[in-house]
Amino acid sequence: MASNAPYKICFVHKNREEEEEDEKNYKKYEEIVAKLPTLEGWLGNPVYQYQSFWYNSDLVGVGPLAVQHHFTAQPTDILLASCGSNWLKSLAFAVMNRKSYPPSSQQHPLLTFNSNDLVPVMEVKLYNNNLNCNQIPNLDILPSPRLFGTYMPYTSLPQSITHSDHARIIYICRNTKDNFLSWWHFVNKIRSKISLEPMKLEEAFQWFCKGKSAFGPFWDHVLGYWKASLERPGNVLFLKCDDIMAEPVFYFKRMGDFMGCSFSSMEEKEGVVDQVIKLCSFENLSNLDVNKAAGGGPLYGAYFRGNNVGDFTNYLTPEMIEQLDHITEQKFHGSGLTL
Repeated sequence: MASNAPYKICFVHKNREEEEEDEKNYKKYEEIVAKLPTLEGWLGNPVYQYQSFWYNSDLVGVGPLAVQHHFTAQPTDILLASCGSNWLKSLAFAVMNRKSYPPSSQQHPLLTFNSNDLVPVMEVKLYNNNLNCNQIPNLDILPSPRLFGTYMPYTSLPQSITHSDHARIIYICRNTKDNFLSWWHFVNKIRSKISLEPMKLEEAFQWFCKGKSAFGPFWDHVLGYWKASLERPGNVLFLKCDDIMAEPVFYFKRMGDFMGCSFSSMEEKEGVVDQVIKLCSFENLSNLDVNKAAGGGPLYGAYFRGNNVGDFTNYLTPEMIEQLDHITEQKFHGSGLTL
């Protein structure tokens, strides 16, 4: 695995005065978080509720607050948002950078870096006080167009993104039942790495239904981006994982159009779209050393579990399925959204 993720160039050396200012800011955010509602979380450490959504204190630290106060969007920025999708980051990176890195290249960055190192999640990788020793990154150093990820809800994003006429957001979501199942599997993979007993399916189900999953409530998270996509269709592209799985060529081309890097007719004839599909397939990415627990970071192996649509039928009881369908119908009533 490559030793240094590309985004780390934004953590530049600072003088003592600048370091003290960063520490002062992070201390202020920590004081705010200390007063927020908290619960013992799904990974054994506290989770806190900020602006109606739940965050793991270790995974993001005070990242969401730091993002809001320090991130300034540039007109060419593209933000990849989700309740948790490693796949979207790989797809978008491959599509946007295919001129510099042809998807068929044996030196493609996705073969040596996990997509979270190529598309850093703002509140996890860039503004996480636990990870970055209370240092605010200098994102102006990163080359344009910049590609970032986030799990934050739309309503909590900095205004420089939500009020921008140019910065764009791509949001991807899964159907409710597959999303719950994916979250439960992810939690248990992490729990096993930190020597905790697996969380029982029934317990996780109750957490999820009450809206207390990671970055949840799930339904409010999805609705925020859905409504934004209706209000600002030129700036927010809303995608469903199930649709992409069913028609990958159509949606990859749509992503390219939205990001301002459309596939040319020549590229289509030369099979570039198919090359992107192959590069970003679960079979390919999950078998790379960089995406396995042994070769990648401690969490990277947990990010890959496939995108099997409808896999929930192998785990959930009919009663669970009915309950999730009922909640989803109630939450999305009148919105025009179906999952």
